[in-house]
Amino acid sequence: MLPVTKAGFEIDARLEAVSHPVVWLGLCEMRLVNERRWPWLVLIPQRPGVEEMHELTPLDQAMLTFEMNSVGQVLKAETKCDKINMAVLGNRVRQLHVHVVARSQGDPGWPSAVWGQDPREPYRPAELRQLAERFRQAM
Repeated sequence: MLPVTKAGFEIDARLEAVSHPVVWLGLCEMRLVNERRWPWLVLIPQRPGVEEMHELTPLDQAMLTFEMNSVGQVLKAETKCDKINMAVLGNRVRQLHVHVVARSQGDPGWPSAVWGQDPREPYRPAELRQLAERFRQAM
């Protein structure tokens, strides 16, 4: 169960629509992106109005880095992937969020980026919940 979010904080509707809540890490809410071709997590710092990493306080920047590294380590251990990709883009969704994606040679689209690989392939609902719980337990 995720705690109540910080006052004034709301997840962008586009992020919420394509992901499933997993766990609150301290600074960020960790969500599982509903795309079965790649194990893909997204970290969303609970700071209202923040679009860029440099807008975070130095302490929040350190916490974000710590959480990114922790999630990357867990994702790699749980998936046995070849590579962890991390990206902070924000071209379409301005709200600061970090993508953490497990990639393996031979996965769909390897070695290209995961963006633009349409059509999306969502998990079955039970599969999405089970994977989210697996990552929650691993964290």
